[in-house]
Amino acid sequence: MTILIAYDGSDDARAAVEYAARHVRPEPAVVMTVWEPLLSQIGWGPLAAATPVVAEPEPGDKFEEERQAERLARQGADLAVAGGLADVATRAERGGGPVWAAIVDVAEELDASLVVTGSRGLAGARSVILGSVSTRVLHHAGRPVLVVPPPKGED
Repeated sequence: MTILIAYDGSDDARAAVEYAARHVRPEPAVVMTVWEPLLSQIGWGPLAAATPVVAEPEPGDKFEEERQAERLARQGADLAVAGGLADVATRAERGGGPVWAAIVDVAEELDASLVVTGSRGLAGARSVILGSVSTRVLHHAGRPVLVVPPPKGED
């Protein structure tokens, strides 16, 4: 089985990776970051009208957002390894809808034995409108989900 760890670079995501690395039974893990092209991210908001259209990259090239997601996933995997997990892969997943749905889909694809997420992330205004990612994963994953609260001393 595989542990799927959602990581977006936030302090809460960092705490979730570190907690999982210290407390779950060692088994293969995948640290996943969900990304979207910038235009898709802001297309739902009023800023879309003021944003220039970004062309699709040439075949073989990547969106900058994908490269950033790959770096974030690698950062999360490095945290997991430093915390004690040994067999850690990374995944940068292009979201075509809500972030929580991408996490749930990948958990299903991997037949993850556990999904780990922080309680808050970088979704910002979207999470206010759509609900928190961790809450949606918890209710839709159909498998065990570990939601790690913020480190002590935070709100």
